Amino acid sequence: MSQPKLASNFIVLDSNQTATELPVTDRIYEELDANFGQFKACLLVSEYTFSTDWVSWEMHPNGDETLYLISGKATLLLYSKGVESRIEFNSPGSFAIIPKGTWHTALVETHCTILFITPGEGTINGSDPRPAEDYMANS
Repeated sequence: MSQPKLASNFIVLDSNQTATELPVTDRIYEELDANFGQFKACLLVSEYTFSTDWVSWEMHPNGDETLYLISGKATLLLYSKGVESRIEFNSPGSFAIIPKGTWHTALVETHCTILFITPGEGTINGSDPRPAEDYMANS
């Protein structure tokens, strides 16, 4: 029997610290909300591989997110309270903690694989959260 892989089977840690393995489907996030009470007090352990920049920004209002770089290189862009910062995420084995309420996205430098530990409750995805004038000044 082969071992499951995080790229095809995510793990949910619920409020009781029970781990549940779930196959990744096109509706995984809808299923997580429906089956885990809108993901209240849950964490999602997942793995993604990227060859291009992330297409949107995201923010987790109910907890810090931890990212662990398995391979490749990326620059993490963080935006909170009018301040943008960058994390050069370029050493496999390194990690980054994204504070709750911080918008973030990534610019992919080389094909990379990242492990995510995400507090999913209330996650918001959207276009660039920075004010237009800040965006033009930093471009």
